[in-house]
Formats: sequence, C-alpha cells, structure tokens
Amino acid sequence: MENIAVVGTGTMGHSIALCVAWAGQPVILYGLSDDELRIAKSGIEEKAQLLVEEGLATSVSAITAHISYTYHLKEAVEAATLIVEAIPETLTLKHELYAELETMIAADTIIASNTSGLKPTDLAINSQRPERFIVTHFWNPAHLIPLVEIVPGAQTSLDVIERVQTWLATIQKKAIVVKREVPGFIGNRLQFALLREAQALFEAGVATKEDIDAAVTYSIGRRLPVTGPLLSADLGGLDVYESISSYLYPDLSTMTESASMKQRQAAGHIGLRSKEGYYTFQEPFTSEVLRAREKTLIHFLKLDQGGINQ
Repeated sequence: MENIAVVGTGTMGHSIALCVAWAGQPVILYGLSDDELRIAKSGIEEKAQLLVEEGLATSVSAITAHISYTYHLKEAVEAATLIVEAIPETLTLKHELYAELETMIAADTIIASNTSGLKPTDLAINSQRPERFIVTHFWNPAHLIPLVEIVPGAQTSLDVIERVQTWLATIQKKAIVVKREVPGFIGNRLQFALLREAQALFEAGVATKEDIDAAVTYSIGRRLPVTGPLLSADLGGLDVYESISSYLYPDLSTMTESASMKQRQAAGHIGLRSKEGYYTFQEPFTSEVLRAREKTLIHFLKLDQGGINQ
C-alpha cells in the first residue's frame, strides 16, 4: 500500500484526502497554516457527515481517523511514497514546490499533480527525476466523482503508471490513461467544448441561461451517465449523426474567448465564490443546487457499488 500525502487544502486537496481516508487508508494533509487546516478539517467532516446520512459510511470518525494534518511540509512528505499535489494552477508555484519536495523525499516517491490541464512534461521540466512525475486529475467533488485522468509525461516510467493505477483502484476510482499529452486532457476538452457552445448560444440571444442549461440537464445529461458521446452516436446511428454533423459542424462556435465570461470575470463576478456569475447565488438557491448535485452524485455512486458499470 502506498503512503499518501496530499499537498494543498483547497477544494480539491481536502476532498482528495477524504477519498483516501474513506477507503480506509492513512493520509496526511499539508496546508500552509492552522487556519487552512481548520477550514479543510471542517469541510472534510461536513462531507463525511453526508456520506453517513446516505448510508455510505458508518460514522464520521471512521473516516477522519485516517487523516493527519500538518503545516510542516517535511513532516507531511518525508515518509510518503506517493504525493498528490493540489496547489493553485500556476506553473511557477508548482516548480518551486517540486524543487523543495525533491530535497525531502525518497528517489522512488511519486509526485502526482492534480492539475486540470498543465502537461506533466512541462511540470517535470526542471526535475532531477522526471520519470516519477505524473498527473492524476481528480474531478470536483473528488470524493463523489469516480473519474481520475492519469496523464504520463514524456519520461514517466511504466512502473509509476502501474503503481498509480493500482493505488487508484484501491480507493475505488475509475482511472483512465491519457496516451498523448494534450492541454485539458480528455474531460476538460469535452466539458469546455460544451461550455463554449452554451456561451455562444447565450451571447447570441438564442435562449436564456436557464433554458440553455435545461437543454442539457433534461436531455443529453440524462443519457451521459450511461452512454458517452461515441456510444450515444452508435446507438443513434452513425448515418443519422453524419447527416446532422454535415450541416451542424460548420455552424458550431469556434470563438477563442467568451465575451460574457470575460465581462463577468472583469467585474469580479466569478460565480459561487463571489455570489454572482451567470447566476446569482442567494439562499435558498445556493444550498438547493449544491445539495441536489451531491445527492445526484451519491445516487450514481450507489449504483456503482451495486455493480452497475457506468
């Protein structure tokens, strides 16, 4: 069994630590301060409580007993065999962390970045041992979404890939291997292709934001948990899809930036964290949306545990 350390306590970091602990494995979570660790601990306990309420765990303490917390980096990583890095998406910051880590860890300790799209070869460019670098891209919320994208770099060793695959299987994740480095990997490329078209439709005044979202949640969103885009095309008939694509592909958006998103970001309206984005986040709307998302994801986790392959 790997000894796991998670570096970073934010949205993804503390949720990844929860994944590991929920699987009954010890994990140490590193944050920059007592305040960061306190917030992370609170978030973990809140999420664990919902798992208990849904019958997916026996008690909060049965999960949290496996988690240790520290704001001393060396203490967090010196005994680790696999480190999950979950700090902000800034290449310079990551390079600085990796340089520090390499003075503290064993030669065969894996450094796995949770980056959403940075290439592992770029992450490892200054490393003394680039063969141990890999991307393990968990999806938000990490404890409820099974997918993890494994992305090897140009020099990542086969042993590292296999060890990561084995570890992810032990924490009950659905791992896929991205065979060629591309920005955004697989999931985000698909997600942002859909987002770009949604933004283009919104900016062109084709429909309201609510109706654009409803067009997904009440149609393809119902199918996608069972059939992805390629299998959906097979089931619908490639002759039908080819006919539609012949006139639709040329008309799809190819914009390189979204005016509606750029304007909102410039105004500080970045979504949930600022309480304003495309939507306005006030109660009870905010709680209802977050609770509904968690409940739906838990529903599918229960199906997974019942042996249904998604």
